[in-house]
Amino acid sequence: MDAPPRRGRKPLQGDPVVLRALALLAAFDAEHRALSLAELARRAATPPSTTLRLARRLVEWGALERDDEGRYVVGLRLFEIASLAPRSHGLREVALPHLEDLHEVSRQHVLLAVREGEEALLVERLSAHGAVEIAYRVGGRMPLHDTGVGLVLLAGAEPEVRAGYLGSLEPAAAERLRRRLADVPRLGVAIFDRRRPAPVSSVAAPVRDRTGRTIAAVSVVVPAGSARPQAYEQVVRATGLAISREMGHRRSG
Repeated sequence: MDAPPRRGRKPLQGDPVVLRALALLAAFDAEHRALSLAELARRAATPPSTTLRLARRLVEWGALERDDEGRYVVGLRLFEIASLAPRSHGLREVALPHLEDLHEVSRQHVLLAVREGEEALLVERLSAHGAVEIAYRVGGRMPLHDTGVGLVLLAGAEPEVRAGYLGSLEPAAAERLRRRLADVPRLGVAIFDRRRPAPVSSVAAPVRDRTGRTIAAVSVVVPAGSARPQAYEQVVRATGLAISREMGHRRSG
């Protein structure tokens, strides 16, 4: 397969060796968790000799490991480093007890996500046995316009972010999305239905910091038709408010 597209619009700048090492790490994704040397070189668009040299250094450091078949996989050292990210670790630590309560009440999927550029990044997921199939995974990215948490995060983003996102869509789609985003602050939640990979409905609410800025979104994902999504509005909204309070937010009025 071709090398995966690089996220973001700014060209990479800096030390070429560092950039090539980062390209090797970016070659992995949910569908490509283990790569041979040839596959790694191809997906990173790096010469095989350079790939081998950098991969050896990354293995020594712990960023990469070798599986039983000799293929390269992401190393635990990266997990250790990533777990220190304040936007996920501190938030997740505060939110987890409330997510567990929401999970106990709903017995469905419970998600916690933050915005990363023009996508939602999933930082926690709790799932019940037998819950409807969903493709979301911790560390995975989701479109802002096509998920409940994404709608909440986009509605709470800076005006220029919303304008840029809407401007990238066809006019009719942009107008529909604009109307949906306008409902989020009024209702305190976003409700989204999708058909694939299985019909589901999600109800999402914002998590705010002490300044009132939306820093995350929490949601419940349920099978479409199992219950009216509106039945979850109150509990999801309350969960978002509870996490927000612990993040320092105080409601006005």
